[in-house]
Amino acid sequence: MLEDIKKNIERLIALYEAEKVENGKLRARLSEREAALVACKEQITGLEGQIETLKLSQAFIAGGNSTSAAKEKIDRMIKEIDRCISLLEKS
Repeated sequence: MLEDIKKNIERLIALYEAEKVENGKLRARLSEREAALVACKEQITGLEGQIETLKLSQAFIAGGNSTSAAKEKIDRMIKEIDRCISLLEKS
């Protein structure tokens, strides 16, 4: 009976150690995924900025009716800059 208890304890310790190793691997994978997610979000932000720049430049190139569209985009950009400045002043 005592031998059975010892074997069960050894088995439980071995299972615990295996789970501990697996947990470490999963934590490492999670960290990698979180870093990749941050990188992707930064890339998306950069690409969105490029899209806005291209839209704005096309509005200027097209001329004519696009002048009002360009003015609207500039106004939106100024409002966004003002909002950012106000947020910086608050912090």
